[in-house]
Amino acid sequence: MDLLRFSTAGSVDDGKSTLIGRLLYDSKGIFEDQLAAIEQTSRRRGYNQVDLALLTDGLRAEREQGITIDVAYRYFATPRRKFIIADTPGHIQYTRNMVTGASTSDLAIILIDARNGVLEQSRRHAFIASLLGIPHLVVAVNKMDLVGYDEAVFERIQDEFSAWAEKLAVHDIQFIPISALHGDNVVQRSISMPWYQGPSLLYHLEHVYIGGDRNLIDARFPVQWVIRPQSDAHHDFRGYAGQVAAGVFKTGDDIVALPSGKRSRISRISTLDGPVDAAAPPMSVTIELEDDIDIGRGDMLCRPHNQPTVAQELGAMVCWMNDQPMKPGARYWLKHTTKTVKAIVEDLRYRIDVNTLHRQEGVSELALNEIGRVRIRVSSPLMLDEYRDSRTTGGFILIDEATSDTVAAGMIFQPGPEQQIDPDGAAL
Repeated sequence: MDLLRFSTAGSVDDGKSTLIGRLLYDSKGIFEDQLAAIEQTSRRRGYNQVDLALLTDGLRAEREQGITIDVAYRYFATPRRKFIIADTPGHIQYTRNMVTGASTSDLAIILIDARNGVLEQSRRHAFIASLLGIPHLVVAVNKMDLVGYDEAVFERIQDEFSAWAEKLAVHDIQFIPISALHGDNVVQRSISMPWYQGPSLLYHLEHVYIGGDRNLIDARFPVQWVIRPQSDAHHDFRGYAGQVAAGVFKTGDDIVALPSGKRSRISRISTLDGPVDAAAPPMSVTIELEDDIDIGRGDMLCRPHNQPTVAQELGAMVCWMNDQPMKPGARYWLKHTTKTVKAIVEDLRYRIDVNTLHRQEGVSELALNEIGRVRIRVSSPLMLDEYRDSRTTGGFILIDEATSDTVAAGMIFQPGPEQQIDPDGAAL
């Protein structure tokens, strides 16, 4: 079975945690003791039915306030597919948590309350999902039971969201009317909405095709660890361990090690279970080469005729995650794949208004949860791809030098120095 990672997003009280609880409950993905515990808590609070949101809202503050604060991960499986769910917050002040949960997702579920329609947070989270390169979106119009399962309400929301989503780089959007509280169109098709002819949510999650989402063309292998001989019996052994970021590596392939540019050929690829003929993302492997060349942590193996950009400058979109604002000239650590280097934010080009997607130029800082375009210079060369080509080699985080806190997540849109354009439009 393959694995689908998906996240939930949307405005406050749209029913994200309840939806996940319903998915787990109806698909038999919870244990009896878990069900007994939430039944007891629901009775103690005077609820008429089980509050399935308690399955994911695990923090005391979340239970007391009835909101999601931190990202909660849940795991379940059906006979067709395994799932990892990231339940992310809806509050604007926890946008950074939403970014964290969605950064590794294959699909995002955007919940919309049928009574309220498309809100600011709905647009914000859809934009962030697009920015993070999530290729599949499901717009789940929840609480249809509270609007009498009215088809016109669903179609109005679908039309409004579709018109706005045309601005986003997402080409697979599925709209599903649901009631997470009662289970309509969550696992089973709803008899209350005979006008809806599409799949249930779980059916769509089981069948959405993600095999073509990974980059299997641009071979990238960031070296995480160099395995050296540990005894005289293995004095000739030298392997390079890490996780394949993109592309496919095969025994006998010619490779180049960056940034040195030294070339060799793959002699062996090993996993924990033994040798393999080929490795693809997200496999963790050890690669041995025919030649003993100087390679260390943070270097990258790739194909001689398909290489990333080696540069000390990059342009990127960043989501700011720290209470202290980001200002041009500030210095941080930048972690890209397995390499961490010193970095300086040279320029803040503009900030994005997530409601209109307009650029706000002339800004002097990025505050908590804001998104903007920056120019960064680093202390030593990095092997960079555009984020749209590879989420692994096109993404990075910024780390505060003093506190070691992660202060930003970044998506590279221009690896290398900026090109100057002459009046005729040609790059100089």
